[in-house]
Amino acid sequence: MEDQQIIALYFSRDHEAIKQTDVKYGKLCYSVANGILHRKEDNEECVNDTYLAAWNAMPPQRPQYLSSFLCRITRNLSLKKYEKLHAQKRGSEFELSLEELQDVLPSGSDVHSAVESKELGEAISRFLYSLRKEERNVFIKRYWYFDPIKSIAADYSYSESKVKSLLSRLRARLKEFLEKENLL
Repeated sequence: MEDQQIIALYFSRDHEAIKQTDVKYGKLCYSVANGILHRKEDNEECVNDTYLAAWNAMPPQRPQYLSSFLCRITRNLSLKKYEKLHAQKRGSEFELSLEELQDVLPSGSDVHSAVESKELGEAISRFLYSLRKEERNVFIKRYWYFDPIKSIAADYSYSESKVKSLLSRLRARLKEFLEKENLL
C-alpha cells in the first residue's frame, strides 16, 4: 500500500492504518529501536508506541515522508527508553557513538539538546548532502541508527579500521563545516 493511502487511513481513523504501517514499516522501525535498545521486548514496545504516537499525530499532521516520520518517532521513543533504562551506565554502541560526536558538537550543552537544536540539525543536513552517498550512509548508520562499526564494515565490505578512519575524517570535516557555519 502506498504511503498516501496509509495516511488517508489514519485521517479516516481506520484501524487498518496501523496494520498497514506495520506491514510496510514494522521491520524498519524495529531496526531503528534495536540499534539503540538491543532488547527484543524493549524494541517491540517502542515500535508499538510508535504506532500509537502516529495514530495520535495524524490528524492534524500529514507527514510528507511516512518512513522518516515513523523512524523519527521510533528513534525518539527509543532514546527516552534507553535513558530510563541506562541512567549512569556506559559502554553501548549508542553511548560510544555519542562520545565520538562529543568533540564535534557545540560545547556548553549536552549531546541530546545539541542534536535537537534546529539550526544545528539543518547545518548537519547540509553537511550530509555535501558528502558522497556512501560516506553519508556510513555516517548515518553510525550516528543516526547507532550501528556497530563491525556491522557497517560488513555492509560495505570494508575493514573495521577503514570504517573507523572514514568516520574520523567525516567527524573532522563536520567540525570544520560547523566552525565555518559559526555553530562551534
